[in-house]
Amino acid sequence: MKKIILFTLLIIGTEAVKAQFSVRLVVTDVATKKNDDIYLSGTFNNWNPKDENYKLKPFAGGRKSIVIKEVAIGNYAFKFTRGSFDKVECMADGRDISDRVLDVSSDISQEVTIAGWKDDYPERPKRYSASPQVKIIDTAFKIPQLNRTRRIWIYLPKGYATSAKNYPVLYMQDGQNLFNDQTAAFGEWGVDECLDTLEKKLDRECIVVGIDNGGDKRMSEYCPYDFSTKGPFVAPDTKGEGADYADFLVKNLKSYIDSKYRTKKGREFTYIAGSSMGGLISAYAILKYPEVFGAAGIFSPAFWIAPTIFSEAINAVTPHLPRFYFYAGGKESSSMVSDTEKMYDILTKKRNYEVERELNPMGEHKEKYWQQAFPHFYTWLMGKE
Repeated sequence: MKKIILFTLLIIGTEAVKAQFSVRLVVTDVATKKNDDIYLSGTFNNWNPKDENYKLKPFAGGRKSIVIKEVAIGNYAFKFTRGSFDKVECMADGRDISDRVLDVSSDISQEVTIAGWKDDYPERPKRYSASPQVKIIDTAFKIPQLNRTRRIWIYLPKGYATSAKNYPVLYMQDGQNLFNDQTAAFGEWGVDECLDTLEKKLDRECIVVGIDNGGDKRMSEYCPYDFSTKGPFVAPDTKGEGADYADFLVKNLKSYIDSKYRTKKGREFTYIAGSSMGGLISAYAILKYPEVFGAAGIFSPAFWIAPTIFSEAINAVTPHLPRFYFYAGGKESSSMVSDTEKMYDILTKKRNYEVERELNPMGEHKEKYWQQAFPHFYTWLMGKE
């Protein structure tokens, strides 16, 4: 299931806030299972595959449609499902389709066809692709701040078992997407294979700790502030639990890792990274705990959901030297590049901050592109650029 938010509302000035339009989508033909209920799922409802508010209604000629009123200007990503993501639409030969995209700047009436459903094309089980250097520390590591548990992964460099060295540590969000194709719904980052290669080339080694996201809690856990958004094409109200989650990383998980593994414990050897909502919480964590995290990899950050993060950055004061790496793709949401540039500009004005950015004009909001950007980030992180 696609958990991550890919596109959202873009507000352009006061007049854009006032502009509201009507969106009408009509499914004219469905390849199979024509009598099943069809749902609209996308960035506007946190990719809920069975949201009764977005269930299509019967329309003339055997078609099905949905009309959504008072839609603000913006780009929105969506797909059709039959109630779950194992029943999501696909190509006629079973291949995945890219997200459908609506660019709302006026009233829209659009007809579409559904070429196939994913459950008509059973996939082979994915292989376990994590390297021998990757282990699962715990399948139910306690997060006392949130009264939850989480699976935790760890990557140890090849030389770890035969050396007495201490290593820097990179803490990464969405652990299920980092090492193992079997647990990554939309492809893995390949962090372990990347580090195996770059450690030889750069002569730099690093421990990586991957923290699984909380499934339906992902959005709230990675959002540092409460937010309330209203309207048909926006995310639902969410209580931000990011402050508690960041507190867990610092006070519980890091303490455990430092006690069990040979780590370099100082801030200059402790890093954090993530993408989308994981990028947002990684930015927040280094801003809140600059004495703990020395560098952050912030990939396609979901700053749109928590604009307070910009004020957090403006007001940040630290005697330390925080290092920030930003990545954004040109084919993500309309505000992705501009939001990333805005944060970049804020931080570059601070004399003791080191800031790097990478903009990929062809980049989409997908693991594939974060995988491509990761080697550049790691090379920068190790001070080899």
